[in-house]
Amino acid sequence: MAFWKKKEKEQIPSAPYTKGTLLIQIFMTFAAVLFIAPILIILNYSFKTKKELYLTSPLALPSSLQFDNYKKAFDKLNLATTFTNTLLYTAVSVLILALLCGITAWAIARCKAKFFRFCYVYFIIGILIPYQALFLPIYMIGYKLNLTNTRYGIIFMYVATGISFGVFLMTSFMSTVPIELEEAARIDGCSVFRTYFTVVMPLLKPAMATLVIMQAFQIWNDYLLASLYVSKKNLKTLTVAIQSLFSAQTSDYTTAMAAIVISVLPVAILFISLQKYFIKGMTVGAVKG
Repeated sequence: MAFWKKKEKEQIPSAPYTKGTLLIQIFMTFAAVLFIAPILIILNYSFKTKKELYLTSPLALPSSLQFDNYKKAFDKLNLATTFTNTLLYTAVSVLILALLCGITAWAIARCKAKFFRFCYVYFIIGILIPYQALFLPIYMIGYKLNLTNTRYGIIFMYVATGISFGVFLMTSFMSTVPIELEEAARIDGCSVFRTYFTVVMPLLKPAMATLVIMQAFQIWNDYLLASLYVSKKNLKTLTVAIQSLFSAQTSDYTTAMAAIVISVLPVAILFISLQKYFIKGMTVGAVKG
């Protein structure tokens, strides 16, 4: 009995509800419904027949689950090839970005020379200029270097267009890494590379998870750069293949919705897996003390 009484004393009393708290909860619930409604409608459409799609309400449930829509999506999109291509482009690009941005940010944060300050400003300017505005010079450079219609060419372009934001994010997080740990590692005889990979890099997990999630979302869902650089059928991405279902002549919306559901699953799993690191990386520096 004494044990339970002690536990009851240690419990922190819950804050009383106020009008402000109630309004915030109502607003957040309304916002959550607005965000989740399109997802549920797409999922609902993916199991409907074409007749139900046009004659019934968007909120009406299908009379029976049409799993054939997913089979059609697999066949029409050549999913074995397009899904593999998209996964390869995303995984390799994100891995290279994580390594390059981490090392670059470490050098910029620890070196106070003017050259490194200039590099940081250079990367900041890269964020301010959207790569969509530079499509013509990007394509001309890629064509002259024989990078078009190649796997390594599109991976290189994804790395080039994403490195500015990555360096900015990692440099901001680098200020939270204690420099005393690096000094202790050097005293123990660690080289520069070993200091980074064994001491600094493990502390950058939240920032790297944030970078991986944000860049993976962008690369996985990218259409413009993939359609610009790739015209061969065996190199196309999933997003480019899905667009073919929305043609001016014929539109197979039920199959397209099934394809969209399939394309969303990998990035959703990635976000759920790295969610705790993502939240920590986005809120770092918000609370001091």
